[in-house]
Amino acid sequence: MSDSVIVTGMVLTAMPIGDYDKRITILTVDRGKITAFARGARRPKSSLVACTNPFSFGEFELYPGKSSYTLVKANIQNYFRELTIDPFATYMGFYFCEFAEYCCQENNDEKEMLKLLYQSLRALQSDRFEKSFVRAIYEDKALTLIGEGPNVYRCMECGAEKPLVMFAPDKGGLLCDSCAGKHRGIHISDATRYTLQYIANSSVEKLYSFTVTPEVLEELIHVITVHKERMIRHRFKSLEVMDALT
Repeated sequence: MSDSVIVTGMVLTAMPIGDYDKRITILTVDRGKITAFARGARRPKSSLVACTNPFSFGEFELYPGKSSYTLVKANIQNYFRELTIDPFATYMGFYFCEFAEYCCQENNDEKEMLKLLYQSLRALQSDRFEKSFVRAIYEDKALTLIGEGPNVYRCMECGAEKPLVMFAPDKGGLLCDSCAGKHRGIHISDATRYTLQYIANSSVEKLYSFTVTPEVLEELIHVITVHKERMIRHRFKSLEVMDALT
C-alpha cells in the first residue's frame, strides 16, 4: 500500500456505504475536493465516528488509491457543534457545504474556498449576524472565487465607474444612471453598491467585519439571489429543507 498522506480540510458530505462504512467528501487545502472511504465508521465504537460528520475540520490521514482515498485517522480541530443547536443554522451549514462541493474541483487549489467555508460557518454560530446576511456574503464571495461573481466596478453598458445605480441580471453587473433607463433591473443604493464592492475586493478573513441596515440587506439578498440563480442552475437539496423549515 502507498504511504499515507496528511491533508488539512473539512468534511463536506458523508454517505453510508454497506453495513458499517462511510464515503465522505473532503475539501482540502492542497488537493481540492477529494473522496475518501472510512471503513467501519458507522460502528458505535469506531474512532472514525465523529470525524466523518459534515463540518469536521482538521487534519486527515489518508491512504491514496486509484480514484479515492482511505481514511485512517483524523485530528479534528473544530466540529462546529454549536450549529446543531438550531436546525435552520444546521441546514444552512449543509447548504454551504453542498455549494462548495458543487463549485470545487479535484486536484485544484481550493484554499480560499475552504477559508470562506470555515469563516462562514463561524459567522453562522455568531449572534452578531443575521443568517440571511451570512448566506448572502457566502454566495457572493463563492461566486467571485470561481469567476462568476457580478461585475460591480464599472457600468456594463458604457464602462463608466460611477454613479452605478442598478444591477442588470442580463448584463451580470451594474449600470450607471445614464444607461439604467435602457434596461430592466434592480435599483440599488450607494450603500448596497459599496457592500457588493467590499465583498468582491475583501480578503476572506475580513468578510465578516461589518453589518448592514435591513434596507441594504434586502437589496443585497435580492441582487445576489438573482445573480446566483442565473449563473448556477442547480437544485440544492439542503435549500429545499431550509424552505420547509421557514
